[in-house]
Amino acid sequence: MSAAEGPLVVGVDTSTQSTKVLVVDAATGQVVASGQAPHTVSSGAGRESDPRQWWDALHEALRQCGDAAHEAAAVSIGGQQHGLVTLDERGEPVRPALLWNDVRSAPQARRLTEELGGAKFWAERTGLVPAASFTVTKWAWLAEHEPEAVRATKAVRLPHDYLTERLTGEGTTDRGDASGTGWWASGTEAYDSEILAHVGLDPVLLPRVVRPGEVAGTVRDSHDLPFSKGTLVAAGTGDNAAAALGLGLRPGTPVLSLGTSGTVYAVSKRRPADPTGTVAGFADAHGDWLPLACTLNCTLAVDRIATLLGLDREAVEPTTALTLLPYLDGERTPNLPNASGLLHGLRHDTTAGQLLQAAYDGAVHSLLGALDLVLDEDADRSAPLLLIGGGARGRAWQQTVRRLSGRPVQIPEAKELVALGAAAQAAGLLTGEDPAAVARRWNTARGPVLDAVERDEAALARIAGVLSDAAPLLERGTDTH
Repeated sequence: MSAAEGPLVVGVDTSTQSTKVLVVDAATGQVVASGQAPHTVSSGAGRESDPRQWWDALHEALRQCGDAAHEAAAVSIGGQQHGLVTLDERGEPVRPALLWNDVRSAPQARRLTEELGGAKFWAERTGLVPAASFTVTKWAWLAEHEPEAVRATKAVRLPHDYLTERLTGEGTTDRGDASGTGWWASGTEAYDSEILAHVGLDPVLLPRVVRPGEVAGTVRDSHDLPFSKGTLVAAGTGDNAAAALGLGLRPGTPVLSLGTSGTVYAVSKRRPADPTGTVAGFADAHGDWLPLACTLNCTLAVDRIATLLGLDREAVEPTTALTLLPYLDGERTPNLPNASGLLHGLRHDTTAGQLLQAAYDGAVHSLLGALDLVLDEDADRSAPLLLIGGGARGRAWQQTVRRLSGRPVQIPEAKELVALGAAAQAAGLLTGEDPAAVARRWNTARGPVLDAVERDEAALARIAGVLSDAAPLLERGTDTH
């Protein structure tokens, strides 16, 4: 490990599947140590995790970083959004956390939309239209199905809040993650008393929203992590806002993230309010906005199809007549929480490689369909798409995005952008800089640009046609939740 030029900071990404830690030189952005540890997600009726697993995974990931973590001057935690963490009077989980991709609250989402002003009300008030992903619908589901758990709950947190609070002893969150709950008003940047009253959630149970650049607290001494008592702790944020920081995004630059979920987003100076619910009007972590569209089914869905076919994930073959909508866990864009996968155009001579390519096409189509809605009207539509996430280095993903978007694609060389963004946020506490400016100084978006190719209009039209024709079937779906 080479000597650091500046103080060391720690950035954490507590994601759906694992916790990742980077120890970073705040002066240069050099990653001097890293660690990763898995956690499990239930595979039953819903998607749940025990928050204590996240803490244990943080321990293990930091242990892998060795002595470097001991030297950190500041730490920040980015994490999966929307998860509902309920804590008792001792700060222990009342039950496993309901994760963002648990779609059991779809009926509550519909009911909340209808009961409280309709989609336009919600979009203008919160930036969101209730969907099963968002925290407010999960609280409504819990109140209906497990009222004893609600009665036992003395604090409500998001996943990154839970870890930050265990570090500092203080209940805090940030505007970026708060904006994904459905009970934070984007216009006033405060918790919405009308919505909280409607769902029966006492605001005293919620964490304080820390302002961008504000210290959330300091590391307390009642833990066994390798941080010194008094180490600065930043507010942290949701994973997409952290990745935006990690890229040093300027307004109008589009990002397509290929992870467990797929997302498209861009920083904007304008507060979004999309009554169709396609675009979520999130806040970012440094004072602007992060309009975002998300699909539930991305890399995991395509990998599952590859496994079913017995193929390597890169073993694709061109197809001109096959459509596969890989909605294996319901879907969010389009909002079809009960949908299942749908295959159309199967022939005797269809190959396994063509089936796999159709799965890629179906996943990317959903994301690109929302891209124009995410970007401001004056955004440069010819600018490269920044392609990030676990799928970004896969050739089949790269070529599918190029072919269906018709745009150049840039692939940042930096890995673990959520943890890097958290590290930039921690570094900003030490230097007084905007964390996005820190990331630009670190040159995190550097990477090769793949030239644009002609957009495959025929494939886009074919998938859109199948989606339209199958809408009644998809809407009915297979409700196993």
